[in-house]
Amino acid sequence: MSSRGHRHTYGVLLAVGALLASAACSSPYESGSSSGPAAGQRTISPVEGCGAKSWTDPKDLSPNRTPARCLPGAPPPRPLSEARELTIATGTLSAEYVAPLRVALDKGEFKKEGLDITLKVLPTPDALPLLAKGDIDALWAAPEAAVMNGVEGGFDIKWVAGNFSPDPKSRSGLWVRLREGDTVNRVTMAGRTLGTMIGKGSVIAYPMERALERRGGGLAEIQYQQLGSADVLTALRNGGVDSAWLLDPVWRKVDGKQGYAFLGGQPLGEPLGGMLYGPALLQDDVDAGVALLRAYIRTVNTYFASDYKRDATFVTYLAKLLKAEESILRSTPSLRMDWEIRSGTTTRLQAAYEAQGVAEGSPLPESRTVNRSLYEEAVGHGP
Repeated sequence: MSSRGHRHTYGVLLAVGALLASAACSSPYESGSSSGPAAGQRTISPVEGCGAKSWTDPKDLSPNRTPARCLPGAPPPRPLSEARELTIATGTLSAEYVAPLRVALDKGEFKKEGLDITLKVLPTPDALPLLAKGDIDALWAAPEAAVMNGVEGGFDIKWVAGNFSPDPKSRSGLWVRLREGDTVNRVTMAGRTLGTMIGKGSVIAYPMERALERRGGGLAEIQYQQLGSADVLTALRNGGVDSAWLLDPVWRKVDGKQGYAFLGGQPLGEPLGGMLYGPALLQDDVDAGVALLRAYIRTVNTYFASDYKRDATFVTYLAKLLKAEESILRSTPSLRMDWEIRSGTTTRLQAAYEAQGVAEGSPLPESRTVNRSLYEEAVGHGP
C-alpha cells in the first residue's frame, strides 16, 4: 500500500492496510466472461416502468430533492442465463438501512434475477480485503476512510449505489451535553470527548465537520472514544463522554431534555453509504452486478417508495424481519431510500478524513471512487 502522505493513521486503519497489502487481486471469475464489456462501457436501453423520474441529476444537492423512482415492480427482472451465487457483506442485519436487502431476499427479488444471495455479517475492515480479492462480491457499507485508503493502495473498489438519506424530522446525529456558558448555537467542541461506535474514519466525519464549522472546534480537536452500540447513550447521560453520535431511534431518549443540544446530522438528500463492488462485479461479471442492483432498486420502488411506515402491516412485517421492537421502529420517521449517488460526496468525505488525520495520499478523484453506470443501466438511463 502506498505510504505517500501517511498521517497519524489509527490502529484499525493500519491493520486494514496490512490486510490490503497482502491481498491478491485475484477473482473467482474467468476473464472473458459472458458479461462482455466492463461497467461503464455497455449499451444502455430504455427500461419498462422506469421513465424520466427514474434518474435525477447527480449535481442536484438540494435537501428537498425527490429521490429517483420507477413504478412499483420496476425495473422488471431479466433473469441471467446461468444462476449466480453472490455474497454481500454487511456490518449488521438488524439496522433499518439494511431493510431493502432483507426484504429483497425475503420476497424473492434476487431469485427473480437468477441470483442466490447470501448476506454475511462482517465489519468493513474485515470485508475490504475479501472484496478486493473477489472472496465476497459486494459490500453494503459506506466509502469510509478505510475504503478510500484501500483504493489509494491500488484496489478497484467503487461505490455503485446509494442507500438512504434522513427524513427532515429525524434528529439522528451529533448530540452534546451543554456546559455552563454554552448555548445551542454556540458550543465549543475543542477538547471534548465524542462517543461513537466507529471512531475516526467513519463517514459521520463529514456531517460532523459541517456541524462544527461554526462551533469553535474542528474534528482534529475532538477526543474520540469508541464504544459499543449499547454504551454510547449511557456514556453521554452519565458524563462519560461530552458528546455522541446517536442513531435512530436512540436520540429519542434525549430529545427535548434539558441540558442536551442537537448540533446536526447527515445532510438531507445525500446518501453516505450503500453498495460497494470489487473487480468481480465491476469487470468480470457485470451482468450479475447489474442484476443485483436491479433487484435492489425494484425492491425500493415496490416497498420503500415513499413513507413506508404509514403502512401498519408492513411495519409489523419489517419489525419481525429485522428482529426489531415494533414500537421503536414506529417511533422514528421513514428513511428516504435512495439508490443514487450525489456528485462530490466522496470528495467531501475525504476532506473530513483529512481533517481527522486518517487519510493516506492525495485526495482521489470521483472517477476512482464512484461508478454510477450500473444503476443507470438497471433503470435505462443512458449518458
